[in-house]
Amino acid sequence: MSGTDVDEELGARAAQARALALLRIRSRALAVAILPAAVAVVLFAADAQGHLAGPAWDAVRWTVLGVAVVVLLVTVLVAVSVARARPAMSPTVPVPEEGAPDLYRLVRDLADRLDVPAPSAVALTPDCDSWLEDRTHRALRKGPGAALRKGSGASLPKGPEAPAEAADTAPVLVIGSPFLWWMRVAELRAVLAPVVAGTGPSAHPDIAAARRFVRALDAAIADAAAPGRGPVRGAPLAFAGWVARLLLRACRGHAAEMERCVAAAASMRAQTVDYGLRIAAQEQVGLAYAGWDRLLTRVALPAWRMGRWPSRLDAGVVSALTELSRRDRLADGFALRLGERPACDLLEEPGVADEAASLLAARLFHGGPAESGPGWAPVDWQQYPDEVVDRKWRSEAARLHRVLDTLGVPRASAADPAVPTLARVMEHLSGPGGPGGPGEALAAGIGAAVAREEAEAPGHGGPGTGGAAHGGPEQGGPGYGGAADDPLDLWGPGPLPLFPLQPPRTGTELLADHVAAMVCCAAVDTAGAAPGLDWLDGPALLVGGERRADLAAPVLSLVEDGDPDPLLNWLAEVGVRSDKPVRLV
Repeated sequence: MSGTDVDEELGARAAQARALALLRIRSRALAVAILPAAVAVVLFAADAQGHLAGPAWDAVRWTVLGVAVVVLLVTVLVAVSVARARPAMSPTVPVPEEGAPDLYRLVRDLADRLDVPAPSAVALTPDCDSWLEDRTHRALRKGPGAALRKGSGASLPKGPEAPAEAADTAPVLVIGSPFLWWMRVAELRAVLAPVVAGTGPSAHPDIAAARRFVRALDAAIADAAAPGRGPVRGAPLAFAGWVARLLLRACRGHAAEMERCVAAAASMRAQTVDYGLRIAAQEQVGLAYAGWDRLLTRVALPAWRMGRWPSRLDAGVVSALTELSRRDRLADGFALRLGERPACDLLEEPGVADEAASLLAARLFHGGPAESGPGWAPVDWQQYPDEVVDRKWRSEAARLHRVLDTLGVPRASAADPAVPTLARVMEHLSGPGGPGGPGEALAAGIGAAVAREEAEAPGHGGPGTGGAAHGGPEQGGPGYGGAADDPLDLWGPGPLPLFPLQPPRTGTELLADHVAAMVCCAAVDTAGAAPGLDWLDGPALLVGGERRADLAAPVLSLVEDGDPDPLLNWLAEVGVRSDKPVRLV
């Protein structure tokens, strides 16, 4: 036996030992619950044999019996609450085998080479991560085949034997969708090897039982904390949650160590497959994460705030990372990788999968309904500059002038007082900055207007949109979502987003954004500039076909210090006329 095999065996045994420790905690809790009943049985048995007789012992016997009944009832209540609680399931896009036969073939071949059970199904997550997720609890609680048809695109056989088969089903392999577009097939195989190797420990009965116990406790705590419970139902659930929290606190150390040992054992087993390539592939994982983060926060977020969702986010990752390699030299060798087969070719319809993952990303990170409609429509990358960038600038410029009207600031054009101009904004903000200056009231007004519009927005980004967001069919073709396959249905009717990308913007930040938008509108209307898309920085102003990235500093000087000179110099250099009218939406 090689050193790697020995290390893997030691890791597996350590994981099993921790699993047994978790199961012993469960057994001890059960023993504590039945202890009063056991004492009562002993006391009544002694009375039947003529021992421990007398009025005092009779009182003790009946008191212990009453305590035992109460404890058993409470135990049943807690057990039912834990059993009925549904563990959280990650929102994913199911990938049926008929939609990706090559991907399933790659995963099964990988499992064969690792000598572990193959995952039961494959799903995509709109994030840069991959993991195994046990979804058998869905099948056991909702009936044969319910979980995997709903959450993973696969189905279980019907009939009386189905629940037993569901209990033995391997976990679902969840793959980060950006990996499929950025990585080559060989790189994806190397990255997935240690993940797929985790199905081996997952099949061990002690580890599986320990994981189910910990997930059930966690679900019971979440269920007890859910809002909207009445006092009749809320009090018992709160008590069950308190008991589950005590047990989970006792389990935390063993559970963390068990998962660490499982990961170590899986990593050791995966060293036999593409180990050398995995080092290079991990570098591509870091690049994919960097490009994905920039794409979401700089490119997708401005569109989502306008009610538009880019429908090809994963394809945009490739463009963003290509630009990153050109700009920062962080992806050397990218040109050589282009000759290899991209992992997205393993999907039959990569465009459909990309669209479904893009919509799910919009809902997770920003909020919004599950289908397109008024105020929530897809946008292609070719349409992004005109339909997102230009519209964003003009919407923010219009909001800026509406707030100025509310503050009673006069129009700057004497010839036509109704037309909006950049000069009006600059004249109002010029002068002393700081607290009490002319920018403070304007910033507060813009912040209030943005908050009011987001709260009133139907179905995206505002409070109270969770109900609309959880209903309706997903976009995409067969197997990539549908009216009955909403991946967010387990998360309840609470408001979205589940994972906000950015904290709320301050009034000063909003004011700077609106002033910059007004400058860009004036540049487009009076100096021949054009809206554009920078893959790493989002909306961009193109002057003479080249991006101008030097607008932020002059705008901040005006907004924060009341100094218009840097911006006036910038306008003169570009050729912008601040006194000319600007078209608003």
